[in-house]
Amino acid sequence: YERERGRFKIFRAKAIVLATGGIGRAYKITSNSWESTGDGLALGYEAGAELIDMEFVQFHPTGMIWPPSVMGILVTEGVRGEGGILTNNEGKRFMFDSIPENYRAQTADNAEEGWRYCQGDKNARRPPELLTRDHVARCIVREIKEGRGTPHGGVYLDIAWIKEKLPNAAEYIKRKLPSMYHQFKQLADIDITEQPMEVGPTTHYAMGGIHVDPDTQMSRVLGLFAAGECAAGINGANRLGGNSLSDIVVFGKRAGEFAAKFAKENQHGRTDSEAIEIIAREAVAPFERDDGENPYQVQKDLQEMMQNNVGIVRNEIEMKTALDHLKKFWERTNRVGVSRHREFNPGWHTALDLKNLLIVSEAITQAALER
Repeated sequence: YERERGRFKIFRAKAIVLATGGIGRAYKITSNSWESTGDGLALGYEAGAELIDMEFVQFHPTGMIWPPSVMGILVTEGVRGEGGILTNNEGKRFMFDSIPENYRAQTADNAEEGWRYCQGDKNARRPPELLTRDHVARCIVREIKEGRGTPHGGVYLDIAWIKEKLPNAAEYIKRKLPSMYHQFKQLADIDITEQPMEVGPTTHYAMGGIHVDPDTQMSRVLGLFAAGECAAGINGANRLGGNSLSDIVVFGKRAGEFAAKFAKENQHGRTDSEAIEIIAREAVAPFERDDGENPYQVQKDLQEMMQNNVGIVRNEIEMKTALDHLKKFWERTNRVGVSRHREFNPGWHTALDLKNLLIVSEAITQAALER
């Protein structure tokens, strides 16, 4: 449908490429934009495509957590790469206590060596703040849960400390990290050359998605292709930084080429007018519920529930609790109501997104339990 005017449109196509991005808005804290509501995954699933690896959700260890208006916005790994350190509310650099055995030989065990690495010393090992995203995120969550977090529920990321090492530290930080300097100054009124940042894990990327052929990017539904984050299969359980860009460049090109080839070799399928009418009626049903539940509240509660029960650290009891909650969320979604009309109505858009969010949330939870 056309979001601005609320008009439904029908496009007949011989091939379709889904490139709708991820599922970040299923969680309370995310670096993803407002439209990452799992639409492509849900559409593909309902058309008969297979979803795989849905339990693998990547949480970037450092997102902004304060003020609430900027919660989840990414704080680049470049801050840690330039010497930024993670500390708890006791001032302790806690990552040195949590170096996995299989990374110990490649990781600095003291602050001096870690600093030399950040300054380009090829003989120095990397600091523990630069371990894999999943490990750093779990360590941050541990500090928060054990009561060593910041006032707003995160940890401190401190780049200002390098003034102990460099005489012109402020200018160095502004030159090396201009976007981060302006981001915190404008959005949180924090000068990162003088103060530490409050950060915490943020839902960042979904490794799971529509199962596609690695060569053609076609799903098991003939003529339905997927590319980018809504497709799955190349990132395993934990995507490495930078690979999503390579993914969309390489496999986006393949999806387009093979979709075009498929379209040239095949005819239009049959348009099911009755199915289209049913979907259209379901879409406008919230307008008929004057006393229906607020879709924003349902979305907020769903995000809170997923964050608390199917987040970074998971256990069977919490995930089974999540499935029970999801049944109730389906009932609440079927009761949501919106007012006004179809033009420029974000409340209606949120109501339409709920079904897709619930499909991907249930897929993540079920897959995680099975794993």
